[in-house]
Order: sequence, then C-alpha cells, then structure tokens
Amino acid sequence: MTDPKPLAGKTLLMSGGSRGIGLAIALRAARDGANIALLAKTDQPHPKLEGTVHTAAAEIVAAGGQALPIVGDVRDEDSITEAVLKTQGEFGGIDIVVNNASAIDLSGTLELATKRFDLMQGVNVRGTFLLSRAAIPILREAENPHILSLSPPLNLSPKWLGAHTGYTLAKYGMTMATLGVAAEFAGDGIAANTLWPRTTIATAAVKYSLGGDRMMAASRTPEIYADAAYHVLVQPSREYTGQTLIVEDVLEAAGVTDFSSYAAVPGTPDAELFPDVFLD
Repeated sequence: MTDPKPLAGKTLLMSGGSRGIGLAIALRAARDGANIALLAKTDQPHPKLEGTVHTAAAEIVAAGGQALPIVGDVRDEDSITEAVLKTQGEFGGIDIVVNNASAIDLSGTLELATKRFDLMQGVNVRGTFLLSRAAIPILREAENPHILSLSPPLNLSPKWLGAHTGYTLAKYGMTMATLGVAAEFAGDGIAANTLWPRTTIATAAVKYSLGGDRMMAASRTPEIYADAAYHVLVQPSREYTGQTLIVEDVLEAAGVTDFSSYAAVPGTPDAELFPDVFLD
C-alpha cells in the first residue's frame, strides 16, 4: 500500500524559502508532516517583498509541519555549517536538500555590474555547491536522500547563451554542480536532480525583474513547481537521479494533464502564458 504521506517525519533543509517557490515547496512538504529548516537572509520585512524566514516558519507550522528558521547567508560557509548542524541537532538528520536560493539579473554583458555578477555566482553556484557538500555526510545516513536544485537544463542555444550571459552562467553552474554531485555520489544512493518550469512562475522576482503585472498575469503559480518538486522528492533515490527535469513533464508522468488550475490568472489559456528561458 502506498504511503499517503511519504514525507511525514522527513527533514528538509532549504536555502531561501521566505516566499515564492521555495515557500510553496516547503508548505507542500509540511502538509505531509515534514520538518523544514530554512536558511534565509530575510530576518526583517523587505519594503517591496512579502515574507521573512519567521513568517515562512509560521506558515509551515500552520500547514502541519515543524519549522526551524535559520538566519544566514548561503554564500557564507560558516552560515551553511551552522545551518546543517542546527538542522541535524533539531531533527536528528537531513533527508532532503533543496537549493532554492537564487539571484537574478538579466542585464547584458556590458551593462551587468561586477557586483551583480558576483552576487549571482555566489548565491547560485557557490551556495548550491557548498550547501550540497556540507549536507552529504548526513544525507548518506538517510533512507531516501535527495538533493534538488531549482535550475534549468543545459541548453547551449545561442538564443539563451547570448540573452543574459551572466545569469545564464550562474543558473547553468547550479545545474552542473548538481549533476556532478549526482555522478560522484550515486554509489551512496544520494539522488541529485534539477527542476525547471516551462513557463514563468508568478513570484516577486518575475514581477520586479522580468516585466511587472503583465508578466505575472501570463505566469503559473508557485504551486505547480511545489507539486512537481514533491513528486521528485518521494521517488526512490537510487533510481531517480542525475536528471534535468521539467515541472510539467514530472506532473504528466504522475498523471496530471490539466494545468489550468495553476494559472496565476484563472482562465488564462496555455497559449497566452509566457515561456520560460533555457528550454526552446
């Protein structure tokens, strides 16, 4: 008989997660009764962005999970070490790592400030590598260990390589780090996969970085990402690893074929949704 709540009692350590996609993934796991540790910088409310690590923790508890908010910077090795040790100490282990934290700047090469380039490399690539690495010794002890990074497949089309080189490097770096871990630790039974959507997702990053309310209206909700992530994280780790997965493909394999409920504006036809980068 299939376990109706396969993530019950499992411990998930996530970078970021104060809002948006990361919080949606955390809440989906919390509905099973999972333990969620969040390593995030947002300790105090942001003037433009809703949510802090503390409000996210409250939502996780309300959804049925246990929460451990950890204020820290995924670029900082000491913060990562502290987060891993606190999570292990609080919940007795780590079953899942979600590399959710990500910085975005779609400026062209000549316009991209070096500071922004370094931020994207630090959060996206360094953060993914360091958090995954720090958790691996504990993941080795888990029954069904998973690492999931929210990053795209490696599409070398000039259309995307030339569109925003700095951001592309950072997101592809997340993917390469994850695929490398998958190959290196396959013998330990640690799954490592990436997950990316076919359309833009209605988050603050989309609103403020990609195109405002028009783009938000042509997007899907974070819940589509969360439901797909859930399906990935309950798979047998020794059999389901080293893949660059697409949200909609994962859901279709799980039997979901109607995505209309995920439209950020109900009733929006698929043809009017804005396709995400890196896929075509």
